[in-house]
Amino acid sequence: MNRVTAPMWEPQAETLPREQLAQRSIEGMRRTLGRALTKAAWRRRLGAVTPDDIRGHDDWARLPFLTKDELRDAYPFGLACVQPRRIVRVQMSSGTTGNPIINPYSRGDVEQWAAVMARCYLAAGVGRRDVVQITPSFGLFTGGFGFHYGAERIGAMVVPSGAGRTSLQLALMRDLGATALAAISTYPLRLIEVARAEGFDLRSLKLRVAILGSEMWSDDLRSYIERELALTAFDIIGMTETGGPGLGIDCPAREGIHVWEDHYFCEIVDPATGEPRADGNDGELVVSTLTREGLPLIRYRTHDVTRVVSREPCACGRTHLRLDRLHGRTDDMLIFRGVNFYPRQVESLLLKQPGAGPEYQLVLDRAPGGSDRLSLLLEVAEGFDPSGLGRLRSDLRQQLHLSPEITLLKAGELPRAPGKAVRVVDRRQAGE
Repeated sequence: MNRVTAPMWEPQAETLPREQLAQRSIEGMRRTLGRALTKAAWRRRLGAVTPDDIRGHDDWARLPFLTKDELRDAYPFGLACVQPRRIVRVQMSSGTTGNPIINPYSRGDVEQWAAVMARCYLAAGVGRRDVVQITPSFGLFTGGFGFHYGAERIGAMVVPSGAGRTSLQLALMRDLGATALAAISTYPLRLIEVARAEGFDLRSLKLRVAILGSEMWSDDLRSYIERELALTAFDIIGMTETGGPGLGIDCPAREGIHVWEDHYFCEIVDPATGEPRADGNDGELVVSTLTREGLPLIRYRTHDVTRVVSREPCACGRTHLRLDRLHGRTDDMLIFRGVNFYPRQVESLLLKQPGAGPEYQLVLDRAPGGSDRLSLLLEVAEGFDPSGLGRLRSDLRQQLHLSPEITLLKAGELPRAPGKAVRVVDRRQAGE
């Protein structure tokens, strides 16, 4: 195993032996359970259990799962475990159906968030001498504030530009000498697109690192972003329910996402049965928080699909569990004529075609005869060779068993969403 350079924010905690990490997680489980049991709503959910019943991870696995619907039904503070006077801020999920999920933060939660984000920054090689431009929004969405707290903690210069105004973002990056970009995963595509349209010289930027998350993105898209912006991109994970970004990040070794096991306990389960999946096998990520106070999570089903890559020490020296990059979500897996696939799989094939992508959209609807129909709207560069469609069709058919109707569009023809990219439009349930 070749060593890689990746500085650490808390070296002692990030290199704990496995047996000590296991003991810390059990201690955290007991604290979390004790905190939850102070709330009647949690006691109804969990039944007759006490912190002393948790002697090992197998005991934890006997507790019931927590679902997104239960968190929505608890709106606003039904499962909160701190008194209102101790809540110093709230963040909210960006869900589009039902009640939003409100996460109340104690002062300790804010400090915990800053600490895990500081770890993430250093794992990506970002330190106090860097200039960090933060492009996610600073609102109820957790992205902007999480990146901000972590950057302040490590002593970096912060440019809290927030979302949108891409021309201004580019100018600020150049004029203020930004070296690190924090963004949702597809925002670099917008930066590249606007730079081309306005004749902005991307070579004038000093960016060397991008920390990207909040959306599924493929290895091929990462390679494209790194090539076009001449930087190294890192994949950060987290969600409103867990407290925001900071659950984990990959490092220069590119051998999985480090999950901070002294703060979070992760399981991989069969999405259908809830039974544990062996290391190396794909399944649904289940997360428990070990140090959060406002909204503790006990076996929360995230719907994210991944696998355990390794529990052995990484080439960077960290000893914490490593997960694979998130493949997709159990609730965004598409089924077309009996074929299951994720948009990320299509994205990878598109980006292998010279001049194709990275902007695309999959549209599913019903043909007049009642059968399902799949269309692929694909932006291509000027001068794209249509003969390349043969290879694309072959790859889609052979690797994913898909034969979509493909429509080629000029760059910029697909609508650009203000936040996360809209890669799928499924009109079948709407009856359109």
